[in-house]
Amino acid sequence: MNRRLDPDPRRLPRHVACVMDGNGRWAQSRGLARTEGHTAGEDALIDTVEGAADIGLEWLTVYAFSTENWRRPPSEVRFLMGFNESLLERRSRELHEKNVRIRFVGRRDSRVPRRTQARIDEAIELTGNNTGLTFTVAFNYGGRAEIVDAAAALIRDGVSAADVDEAALVRRLYDPEMPDVDLVIRTSGEHRVSNFLLWHMAYSELVFTDTLWPDFRRGDLYNAICTYQARDRRFGGLNC
Repeated sequence: MNRRLDPDPRRLPRHVACVMDGNGRWAQSRGLARTEGHTAGEDALIDTVEGAADIGLEWLTVYAFSTENWRRPPSEVRFLMGFNESLLERRSRELHEKNVRIRFVGRRDSRVPRRTQARIDEAIELTGNNTGLTFTVAFNYGGRAEIVDAAAALIRDGVSAADVDEAALVRRLYDPEMPDVDLVIRTSGEHRVSNFLLWHMAYSELVFTDTLWPDFRRGDLYNAICTYQARDRRFGGLNC
């Protein structure tokens, strides 16, 4: 990790999203099974969430399991389902005590084990009244799938073409309260968005780091926020 910088607390992004990439490469570089990288990524996740809460960030969303991840080897998919279930069991109360509100976005289909869905519901209920950081987990999530599902909901609700606008579609996204993403961070040296929060990141700043996710910590988050704060955000206009 580079020297840690301290973000200006007056100019924090409202919503930061992270693509947690590099777990497999981290493990393979150490002669370990890919699943060991996912396990090591837990410490990175918790330190990042707690770091976000400590500086007063409002929203943090992480990409935990994509709709494309079902194509991975069945043994790895089974591990990820069980790992996420046990992670919720072990960490939800800890985050609850820090006033973190836990949410999930993604499809609730039959491929997700019932026990995993039960742990998801328990975490949401436990932390639902918290007023600190909103920590959202994108699980069985795809940006295109979210937009398709919202469009299907418009049709089911009988919305006429004349009444379809951005607000109507947003009300039918997985979490209508989720604000646009200000900053997207992707680890491990990859430079793509990978079908993540496509609607929400229309005007996001993108920060890419070579750090593999298991090595990522709150200092890396703070450095990315400082990079964000140094940029000139114009939203298609001009700052004169």
